[in-house]
Amino acid sequence: MTDRLAELSAAGVAIWLDDLSRTRLSSGGLDQLRREKHLVGVTSNPTIFAKALSDADEYNWQLKDLAIRGVDVEESVRMLTTYDVRWACDVMRPAYDATAGVDGRVSIEVDPRLAHETEKTVAEAGSLWWLIDRPNLFIKIPATEAGLPAITATLAQGISVNVTLIFGLDRYSQVMEAFLAGLEQAKANGHDLSKIGSVASFFVSRVDTEVDKRLEKIGSDQAKALRGKAAIANARLAYERYCEVFGSDRWQALADAGAHPQRPLWASTSTKNPDYRDVMYVEELIAPGTVNTMPESVIHAYADHGETRGDTITGSYDEARKVFTDLEAVGVDMSDVIATLEREGVEKFEASWLELLDGVKKSLTEAAKGTGKPGRAAKGSARAAEQAGGNA
Repeated sequence: MTDRLAELSAAGVAIWLDDLSRTRLSSGGLDQLRREKHLVGVTSNPTIFAKALSDADEYNWQLKDLAIRGVDVEESVRMLTTYDVRWACDVMRPAYDATAGVDGRVSIEVDPRLAHETEKTVAEAGSLWWLIDRPNLFIKIPATEAGLPAITATLAQGISVNVTLIFGLDRYSQVMEAFLAGLEQAKANGHDLSKIGSVASFFVSRVDTEVDKRLEKIGSDQAKALRGKAAIANARLAYERYCEVFGSDRWQALADAGAHPQRPLWASTSTKNPDYRDVMYVEELIAPGTVNTMPESVIHAYADHGETRGDTITGSYDEARKVFTDLEAVGVDMSDVIATLEREGVEKFEASWLELLDGVKKSLTEAAKGTGKPGRAAKGSARAAEQAGGNA
């Protein structure tokens, strides 16, 4: 039988899972995906954790201990989530070792309420880094204006970073600049650049969701013909910028010092429109040096019927630019689309985080009373969080 995921990996795409839960860890499911489905990385976010903590009894013993000790809600969330991420780092360690630190990474996000506070983001990143204490960890920092200097400062400390919530090309260029500046400072600070990793998480399907909504409102045949094209065009032009930056003399000086490039990571790669091919955001975004983080359903879908047609990005830049020109012609303001997506992205993860805190608070209360199933107490809150944010 054809191993479609092996073909995807051979084409230069690192396959990561956009999900994490203690059930997945304790059952051996994550390790099975690593061994059988070419999985080499894991991402998480507040919505994923909210759902995980509501759906499994595996958290009950820890919740009970936290309740007995009188640990507050926010610190309890930190203890619960970092436990899972540390465990996942250990599961993915073989992939980390096999790729000399490039893959085998597991991501945890800073408190999304800090998205507009640079110094607190840096402090939170450092705290999570030493608390989890695994070399294959990524700290997720959002690509907000306040996040950009936080990315540089965190990398300068030798901490590996997954930059998240990137929607637009100009912001992506700023992210790469923040990465280069961070590595230059890390080098000056005496850190081993070969130990520092980074990816830039460029969101995909959410772009189509927002643009398609606007195209439907416009309603013309010309507008409707552009549905499902914006996200792929946007990501392809991001890859063009990636190639330019990481082909520069400035980057070469860092590479000579042992640095690994900051790979573009395609996030939000499950199709939200049932009319679209379920693996569209994988098949159309294949190129060397990329990461695609997928829900497990998409991984299995690609294994079943995905088509690896070689590099589907390089050489498509003029076509992608035409999509943007055509969108502008029918009245879609892409700058407003990107601003809307960034604002909503932060708001959705903030909402998920608050729902997570509320759910854990209820679970701790039940655990302290010794009644109920604390692992299930947050189910309603997690469902609300899932609806509000969705996976990456």
